[in-house]
Amino acid sequence: MQVENHKEEVPFSYYENLFREFQPQSALDRLPGVTFEDGQFTITLLGRTYRISWPEYAIAALDDGPAPTLPTQTFLLRLLLEAKEIPWCGTWKTFREMPWGEMYNTPFTGRCLTRSAFTFGTRINKFRAACEKLGAKKLPHGDAGYEFQFFGPYAMQILIWEGDDEFPPNAQIIYSENFAQGFAAEDRVVAGDILIGHIKSNM
Repeated sequence: MQVENHKEEVPFSYYENLFREFQPQSALDRLPGVTFEDGQFTITLLGRTYRISWPEYAIAALDDGPAPTLPTQTFLLRLLLEAKEIPWCGTWKTFREMPWGEMYNTPFTGRCLTRSAFTFGTRINKFRAACEKLGAKKLPHGDAGYEFQFFGPYAMQILIWEGDDEFPPNAQIIYSENFAQGFAAEDRVVAGDILIGHIKSNM
């Protein structure tokens, strides 16, 4: 197959090949919330449960909704290949406070904070409605703030401040502190991107 979207298809193809060669037990040892039966992993991300076939990759959503985007599929492959479940102690960290946060803060700010500020801060009522439709926990922070269960013991908060004539809209995304050990910095950026897309698709 000729690759047309290198930004998304090349990394997906790379991890698909790694996935084909790895042993399922290695994922089960790191990810007790994931199951593997009859050649299929079952994994839940942001409230949607997927079945992922191994060794030949295929994915299906159990809610009969659309398959996740290719970047989300790449994230799920990386999750199975590399991530680990770390218990959450109940505290929160900003992206910058976690390992390698300073180095990746510029792409995180552009891909996640600026994007969410101008996607949701100009349509805050639709943002609230989408988050409530998705069952997120309402928070008393920001002009609108919600907490999402991301995966297993990992949670994320997204806070939005509405823009006005004097100030532009603003946003913050906060992670349960176990993200610092369970996911690489680049995956934390992608997690923010996935959360934004998940909310946006329900607006």
